[in-house]
Amino acid sequence: MSGKQRNYIDGGEAILEALRALKIDYIMSSPGSEMSPVWEALARQKVEGLAGPQLIDTWHELVAVDMALGYSAYTNRMLAVFLHAGVGLLQGSMAILSATNSETPMIVMSGEAVGLGEEPGFRMEPQWYGGVSTGAMERYVQPLVKRAGTVVHSDTLYENVIRAGEIAQREQKGPVYVGLALEVLLAEWRRPRHVRDIPLAPKLRPLAPDVEKVAELIGSARNPVIVVETAGREPQQFSALVGFAEAWGLPVFGARSAVTYASFPTNHPLWQGFFDSDQLSDADLILLVGGRLPWNPPSARPGNGKIVSIAETPLKRHLVYQVLQADHYIEGDLAIALQDLTEIAGQHTSSAIVNARRQQWAGKHDAMVADLAKAAAAARRKPGIDPVALAAITAEVMPAETIYVDETISHMGAMRAHLPLDLPQSFFRATGGGLGQGIAISLGLKLAAEDRPVVLFVGDGSLLYNPIIQALGASKHCKLPIIIVVCNNSSYETMRSGHVGYYPGGVADTQKLHYGVHIDGPEYHDLGSHFGFHGAKAQTIKELQKAFRDALEANANGRTSIINAVLTR
Repeated sequence: MSGKQRNYIDGGEAILEALRALKIDYIMSSPGSEMSPVWEALARQKVEGLAGPQLIDTWHELVAVDMALGYSAYTNRMLAVFLHAGVGLLQGSMAILSATNSETPMIVMSGEAVGLGEEPGFRMEPQWYGGVSTGAMERYVQPLVKRAGTVVHSDTLYENVIRAGEIAQREQKGPVYVGLALEVLLAEWRRPRHVRDIPLAPKLRPLAPDVEKVAELIGSARNPVIVVETAGREPQQFSALVGFAEAWGLPVFGARSAVTYASFPTNHPLWQGFFDSDQLSDADLILLVGGRLPWNPPSARPGNGKIVSIAETPLKRHLVYQVLQADHYIEGDLAIALQDLTEIAGQHTSSAIVNARRQQWAGKHDAMVADLAKAAAAARRKPGIDPVALAAITAEVMPAETIYVDETISHMGAMRAHLPLDLPQSFFRATGGGLGQGIAISLGLKLAAEDRPVVLFVGDGSLLYNPIIQALGASKHCKLPIIIVVCNNSSYETMRSGHVGYYPGGVADTQKLHYGVHIDGPEYHDLGSHFGFHGAKAQTIKELQKAFRDALEANANGRTSIINAVLTR
């Protein structure tokens, strides 16, 4: 391992060959010097014109992981992420937790030195001996990932990366961490005699007796309803849920506090909005589709009958506490389960019952839509910008194919019902592991869906948790224009409301003396000026309409836009 040019391929090529076999599209990276063997292999790939994953460098580890999250959320394709040593791994750890919570497959790799310069003739940077090498880096992320381990020999490097990718893509999907020693990466690697393409993880079909049992329950129920939470990430789930609801004439409610994806078209006659407990009080069968944490508090069992959980893996091993209140389960691929139930609907119910249900719930849907229209009109008449008016203006100006991303805490509960979430993959929640990830996740979504506008709603408090400069840099360098709408109420409102909830009538409440609440923030619309981005401050409805129109024009010219929407609450 002297400084002379080597005449063999090393561990960098092993990793790249493994990622090719796993059909990885991109390597997201916040680069470190221990990955030099991989950079050498990537340079060789480009010079020789070989097919393989493309590298995207970012300025922050959180941006790298979150862009991978957003891309995989839209495409259902796993990416690889390279982070620098132990400190870089810690920087990216919140987003790695989000990958676990959202069940996003991902291979996360970082490196260190294990010889620490003691090997004769081996050039070693002093940073490793000085503290960058911490030893057994996997211990940092073991609680956060599906599996974590370190490769200790070059002969096992290739298959270890392959195995990590295969494990990550199996249910329950999630990130897998692979620790890499620089000495292993620089050692000679012997290419396997047979390099195979790695098959995608199979979709597991639900058991037929479980499907039949649930069909019988639906057929005998007086008032069955559907509650959706995390369904809809894949377009097949979205369309399968529509077919299932139509075949049985079932209403669809969204779980108010926990919806993560657009699961069902909000303009469909069977859509009933986001439920309150009293709306389900008369339900004698609740079909929980893609349920994770649907009830709050967990012990508050809704309805007056049975609950069925339909999901790939209903019980999440990473959650410290989870209560689904389920009496029956259908486990297996969600789209297949719904399609199976759709196919046998005619065997368990009559067209007269289905038609009667459709008419009943269509009438309630129309009444809900009318109420929403009245609320939106009232909000638009108020001085300033109410959050409901913000959603209504967004729906008015933005194209139908827009993707909406949510990183708010206080506002989306009021706004979501007014957004047109009528298409698959039109809504993503960006706070699976903590605040500060919305911009980069939105960039990952834009990378995957370059022809669809992407709008991020982010609270002013949430925005300040983001690595703003680094994320905006990625937007410019990767040519990924998005629209960032800052929901600016100059406060961490959830801090205030939470405090008052614990101490109603207390000193802080009565004296309006709140700590950790007020934000004296910058002019958010100017934050993109260093990159030539568009920015606009909106304090009235007219200013907001113009800001959105100008933002669309900026996007068309390849520029991200930041709208500083000053809200009244």
